[in-house]
Amino acid sequence: MLSKKIEKALVKQINAELYASYLYFAMASDLEAKGYAGTSNWMKAQAQEEIGHAMRIYNYVNERGGKAEMKQIDEPKNEWKNLQEVFEDSLEHEKKITKMINDLMDLAIEEKDHATKSFLNWYVDEQVEEEDSMNEVLDKLEMVKNSKNGLYNIDKELGGRQKKCEFVPEEEE
Repeated sequence: MLSKKIEKALVKQINAELYASYLYFAMASDLEAKGYAGTSNWMKAQAQEEIGHAMRIYNYVNERGGKAEMKQIDEPKNEWKNLQEVFEDSLEHEKKITKMINDLMDLAIEEKDHATKSFLNWYVDEQVEEEDSMNEVLDKLEMVKNSKNGLYNIDKELGGRQKKCEFVPEEEE
């Protein structure tokens, strides 16, 4: 059984994950409109991944006797100057999510909720990966500056990301 405090915090996290998906879909649309089909594909895959993160929490809340209530999702920004700004905003958003996950972990420890702490370990690890992937793209963008050939190659590389929909969480290894 979840405490009401943890249940409320997890529901807030569901909303944050769904907002992240909404934000990445907005980025994908803006990128597609600007001719960055590869990076748009990358962001669509990122958006789908965030829905999977939300569903993982949704399922956990309901399995633990809580109720995963849906809250209003704020409208995201819908236009960016360039790829650099897209990935800077993405990194800042992922840092915000990392802080939220860390706060959730602190709450689980404070409440001595070992099951939730164990559940959240996956998110702690996932956020390291999320921030790293954003930093990796930002490093590449820094290398090419505004070179059209460089941007073309980055867009092409990012387009190779396979869409991975995690609506149903995969089994843990």
